[in-house]
Amino acid sequence: MRVPLSWLREYVDLPAGVTGRDVAEKLIRAGLEVETVEESDLTGPLVVGKVLTYENEPQKNGKTIRWCSLDIGKDEPQWVVCGAHNFEVGDLVVVVLPGAVLPGGFAISARKTYGHVSNGMICSSSELGLGDDGTHGIVVLEPGEATPGDDAIELLALRDDVLDIAVTPDRGYCLSIRGVAREAATAYGVALKDPADLDVNGNRSGGYPVRVDDAEACSVFVTRTVTGIDAKAQSPRWLQKRLLAAGMRPISIGVDVTNYVMLELGQPIHGYDKARLSGEIVVRRANAGEKLMTLDDQTRELDAEDLLITDDSGAIGIAGVMGGATTEISDATTDVVIEAAHFHPIVIARASRRHKLSSEASRRFEREVDPLLPRYAAQRVADLLAELAGGTILADETIVDTHALPEPVTIRADHAARVAGAPITIEETVRHLESVGCTVAPAEHGARPASLAAGVHSPALVVEPRAGAATGGGAALAGDDLITVTPPSWRPDLRDPNDFAEEVIRLFGYDNVPSILPPAPGGQGLTVSQRRRRRIATALVGAGLTEVVSYPFIGAADFDAMGLPAEDPRRTTVKLVNPLSDEEPSMQTTLLPTLLRTAERNVGRGASDLAIFQTGLVFLPKPESKPAPLPSVAQRPSDAEVQSLYDALPDQPLHLGVVLTGSSTPTGWWGKGQPVGWADAVQLARTVATAVGVEPVVRNTELAPWHPGRCAELSVDGKVIGHAGELHPKVCQAFGLPARSCAAELDLDALIAAGPSSITAEPFSSYPVAKEDVALIVPAEVAAAEVEAALVEGAGELLESIRLFDLYTGEQIGEGKKSLAFALRFRAADRTLKENEVADVRQAAVQVAVDRFGAVQRVG
Repeated sequence: MRVPLSWLREYVDLPAGVTGRDVAEKLIRAGLEVETVEESDLTGPLVVGKVLTYENEPQKNGKTIRWCSLDIGKDEPQWVVCGAHNFEVGDLVVVVLPGAVLPGGFAISARKTYGHVSNGMICSSSELGLGDDGTHGIVVLEPGEATPGDDAIELLALRDDVLDIAVTPDRGYCLSIRGVAREAATAYGVALKDPADLDVNGNRSGGYPVRVDDAEACSVFVTRTVTGIDAKAQSPRWLQKRLLAAGMRPISIGVDVTNYVMLELGQPIHGYDKARLSGEIVVRRANAGEKLMTLDDQTRELDAEDLLITDDSGAIGIAGVMGGATTEISDATTDVVIEAAHFHPIVIARASRRHKLSSEASRRFEREVDPLLPRYAAQRVADLLAELAGGTILADETIVDTHALPEPVTIRADHAARVAGAPITIEETVRHLESVGCTVAPAEHGARPASLAAGVHSPALVVEPRAGAATGGGAALAGDDLITVTPPSWRPDLRDPNDFAEEVIRLFGYDNVPSILPPAPGGQGLTVSQRRRRRIATALVGAGLTEVVSYPFIGAADFDAMGLPAEDPRRTTVKLVNPLSDEEPSMQTTLLPTLLRTAERNVGRGASDLAIFQTGLVFLPKPESKPAPLPSVAQRPSDAEVQSLYDALPDQPLHLGVVLTGSSTPTGWWGKGQPVGWADAVQLARTVATAVGVEPVVRNTELAPWHPGRCAELSVDGKVIGHAGELHPKVCQAFGLPARSCAAELDLDALIAAGPSSITAEPFSSYPVAKEDVALIVPAEVAAAEVEAALVEGAGELLESIRLFDLYTGEQIGEGKKSLAFALRFRAADRTLKENEVADVRQAAVQVAVDRFGAVQRVG
């Protein structure tokens, strides 16, 4: 909403010397979003000139210029070159002289052009910063409006700041000068001169006939008729200037007046050429197959949900959006039927979006217009048409009004103070509520506060139970007293106690509300699961990985690219009713597809060496669950309905996904980089498990999308908690990843649940370590992890660490066997181990492997 400061001053007594930026600062503090303040950089001399003579001179480029002499109040005429032709000898024009600067920093000087020296320029509306008036010609003043030599800056009020306000949906009343003036009056603590404060003396029946068939969609419809307007009348310059400054182009007296009143009051107005109306006006829904040519000369197919304005000829307008071409006001119109109505905001919003037609009217109706305003707006239009176009206002008017007035709300008198945690007195509360148009009175005995008012308390607030304000009959109110607040008709957003609290707080000043950190209750903090998740993320970042976030949506193409068989349970998904993409209509059952796509995008942009991870929920539908019925919105769902909703939810365990591509170490002068391998993915999975205090068992397995021979299954207490390894070559190809890329996916919920409730740091021993290596020959099918577990079991408490450092197969150990070499480290907490103690512990560890797997110790 563009608001000229000069127009705002007409309804608010702003202090002298206040600039547009000063007003903008006040309005911003009151909660409005002032995006820009346009300040005029125009400097004179800019004067009124009278055309004395001109000569038309055709040019070689096909253009004809005029060489003009002008009377600017000096002894000698001023000679200028002008390219416009919409003036004649004797006309008064606006002349900018050398040394002046026009809006936009356009400096004027005497210069030679078209064979003449032009000492200045005759100005158009756009050159003066008044906007494009549609004529593309110079400004011609009315005879007698000024005399040659007069200051045109003062005459046309060209130095005017314009505030550009981004009106939020809950502040629809600010899409008008009246609404912004109300906010400015409140901000400066001055009275508002309400432009809607009019005497309406029309007879409430007998006007142009109207029938409303859908009272819910159209609750108010008012018509006034003005006859005998001068079809050739021009809008006065002050009205044109205000329209242009507000961003609207002057068209004709009838259209300009309706646009002016819409900007002034916020009530969209539509004018009909009475001679082109046929029969009574009917407000109804559209019929199948109906069409309408709107004012933008577009023929539109109408929908059954569209609310129409019709007469005997059919549709003559889409209600609240745009009128039809058949009844529009033209240069030949002499009798005008004025329409001012109130339409349901949702009906208008849907129609506007359905037809992709956003108009100044629909923008206002979508945010809901004051339902009490139509009658006054119609009167204002009629008055202006009578004053400016010589029309006659007919005494009869038509009023259809079924709109319900706002209901009063009972709240605690100190509710705003309790919400803000600020010392807002009751007197201030009442004053601020009344300043925004609310009616405040003490609640009747036995009244109860609205539900949202209950239970709101800020521990940082101290409200003294003092007499705050005299309301109604002058009764003093204490903090716990109740008041009844009735919102004004132009504020449909004020419905519950917290809405009123917000109004009070914004006028009290958000910067006056203290910033107090609420005290944390003792004995609480991060849960065990939260601490574990942070430890996991820290461990992965410390290992060189980068965390990413992606959308949790997948499709069948992802499963195909991963090579999942048709019976794989991960293909059973929760499907969305309204997916963002038809190609990804389901919630993820595994993190790998979205993580692989993220890797694909990075590789495609040249980042081939990747180490990324993501934590997120996967959604596993329950086979026995049924879709939950949608509960009614008329009342709170029953406990059984709420439980059915929970029962229908899928299981949502937290998973961790890891993807590795390219090299783990870069190539440099030291040699070639180390490519990632399946062992890196397995080790990262073990790192995650170690971070939560769990040591998983690792076994070879086969599972898509991993390579059949390079996939590890990780389990804890016999329960599988994830997989890691090298991706199948076809998967790498499908996602455009480097060959031998690796991945891992773990069930973090299961992993954390298997870990200890707390992780304590082990004390360091100051005694020396004893190092022993052991190589065991075991059958090839025996997993290294199982052999390691046997050695750990046999070694007992003296074993500090164990690491597999060699795997060997060959003729020397026999077919179907393998040699596993482990590095064992022993240490005691209270003494230095003797040689025989170390030998005994080592032999005990080996013996368990011998007994369990038939292992043979390899010597040499």
